Amino acid sequence: MAGPEEIYQCQVVNCGCMYDPDRGDRRGRIPKGTCFSELPDDWKCPVCGAGKKMFRPLRGPGSAAEQKS
Repeated sequence: MAGPEEIYQCQVVNCGCMYDPDRGDRRGRIPKGTCFSELPDDWKCPVCGAGKKMFRPLRGPGSAAEQKS
């Protein structure tokens, strides 16, 4: 079972697009339930084309909320 930090939604810093594991990515053929950490290394944002390294979790370790504290 995935820990909470693995299933958080992630948002790209460039365009604000959010990857939601509950929805997956139809355009990228990523099925629902795929954790962000399980996305292929070459997966890109469907809106702006940013790579995985440009995404930040909305909650948990490394999130913007944590950095503001």
